[in-house]
Amino acid sequence: MSEEKDNIEKRVDEKWKEFAKEEAKPSPEESNLPFEVDFSNFVTSLGLQAMIFLGEIANPVSQKKEENIPQAKFIIDTLLMLREKTKGNLKEDETNLLNNFIYELQMKFVEKNKEIKQ
Repeated sequence: MSEEKDNIEKRVDEKWKEFAKEEAKPSPEESNLPFEVDFSNFVTSLGLQAMIFLGEIANPVSQKKEENIPQAKFIIDTLLMLREKTKGNLKEDETNLLNNFIYELQMKFVEKNKEIKQ
């Protein structure tokens, strides 16, 4: 009886392993992604979104430059929070990338606010 129980448990365990292997494989949509998901790509995607909201880059959907200054501010604030929360935990190139995006976006934000007030 004990041997039979061991065989049942092993089959269940083996099925689970097979299921886990299948689940770990990227879907066709995921395998077509142009890049790996990492911190630098995450920061870059946020930075590009902010540039779109600042009207510096055309919206990829409408192909037009559009401004949404409050949304740009939200992303800049998100990057600032991310910098604070990850302080001391990033590689030098990740820190530089984050700091450069924040600086450039803040400068563009100030420039846009000056244009709006004039």
